[in-house]
Amino acid sequence: QVQLVESGGGLVQVGGSLSLSCAVSGRTFTSYTMGWFRQAPGKEREFVASIKWSNSRIVYGDSMKGRFAISRDIAKSTVYLQMNSLKPEDTATYYCAAGIIYLASDFPERTKYDYWGQGTQLTVSS
Repeated sequence: QVQLVESGGGLVQVGGSLSLSCAVSGRTFTSYTMGWFRQAPGKEREFVASIKWSNSRIVYGDSMKGRFAISRDIAKSTVYLQMNSLKPEDTATYYCAAGIIYLASDFPERTKYDYWGQGTQLTVSS
C-alpha cells in the first residue's frame, strides 16, 4: 500500500505562483512513478506531470511545459509541483498519484496509477 497526502492548494491571482506537495508513505514506494493530475468541474481528469522516483525521469503535459515543474525530495518522501504564471484555466482539483510504470510514454495514462490522494483545490482568480 502507498499513502498519498496532498497539500498546498489555495487561491492565487492570475500570473501568480504556488507549490503543491504530496507526502508519500508505504512499502517500497521508491519503485513507483509519481504523477500529478488535475480535474476541473465537468471535465475529465487531465495529466499534469510525472516523475519516477528511481531515476527522476520526468514527463509533462503539453499545456504545462515551461510553467510547471515537478520534483522529488527523497529524504522527505515528498513530491512537489511548482506552478508559475498561473491562468484561470489552471483552476482545478489537483491529485497526486502513484503507480509502477515502466515506460515514460505511459506516464500520462491515468489508468496506470494505482494509488490516489484526496486532492487539493487550486483556484486562480482574475
